[in-house]
Amino acid sequence: MKIGIVGLGRMGGNMATRLELSEHQVVGFDPHEEAREIAAGKGVDPASSIEELCSKLEPPRAVWCMVPAGGPTNETLELLGDALESGDIVVNGANANFRESQEWAMKLGEKGIDLVDAGVSGGVWGLEHGYCLMVGGPAEAVSQIEPILTALAPVNGWLHVGPCGAGHFVKMVHNGIEYGLMQAYAEGFELMAAADELNLDLPAIAKLWGEGSVVRSWLLELIAAALDGDGFSTVKPWVDDSGEGRWTVEEAVRRAVPLPAITAALFERFGSRQLPAGDEPGSFAHRLLAAMREQFGGHAVKRDPPV
Repeated sequence: MKIGIVGLGRMGGNMATRLELSEHQVVGFDPHEEAREIAAGKGVDPASSIEELCSKLEPPRAVWCMVPAGGPTNETLELLGDALESGDIVVNGANANFRESQEWAMKLGEKGIDLVDAGVSGGVWGLEHGYCLMVGGPAEAVSQIEPILTALAPVNGWLHVGPCGAGHFVKMVHNGIEYGLMQAYAEGFELMAAADELNLDLPAIAKLWGEGSVVRSWLLELIAAALDGDGFSTVKPWVDDSGEGRWTVEEAVRRAVPLPAITAALFERFGSRQLPAGDEPGSFAHRLLAAMREQFGGHAVKRDPPV
């Protein structure tokens, strides 16, 4: 199948590469020439604009939008709405608010263009292991892009979860749960780190818990990788958030659903940004949270100069 991808950064670029390796054809656009050149070196047909990208696809066209949420996504969807025609499909894979996705589905639907909202989980490891895809949208449109979804996901790794907005709603809750899990791991490892007299090997314990323990998970593998080496010592206790945790809590307030663990995890991230003064090392838990985000998503962390 031939598909267009707008956004060839660390997520979109890897997704385009995975599709090319699966013998699909990808036309790609990114505003940064370097990103287009890198993608071209991996088999992607580069386009210098969204209009050119759409002209290289045959109707009915399918274009996957993989750009940052908010303004960049809205601008891209606006341009795609002008460049595409009735019967075409737009897949929004950004971490968008599900209500905005519903609004865009109506706007594009007025032009006969179907919107599929796809929550994407897998981070920078998705190229190798595949992406978990939570897909919302019209059943017929989802069926048309099924070969793409199957190629991007691991076995049984994608699901049509409901109508437009459902994909991003499920991904929002997924990320809220992620906040809570990360916070619990970070606090537990902080407690073990404080037990100096026991001289605990934290990377080894993370690896141990990954083997048969009831708390085993991929996050433990990433914790082991983050702690095993010198890089962790320079990570500052500053934990950013990409917005989905906020949306999860806001939606819980709107629906009067109690989410104490997820809410506390979100507020803990806010607190991490009140950086300690002087040479204080700050919270071990906050540093580990930042390191986890770097491991699974390639998110930037703040670092101290190496000693």
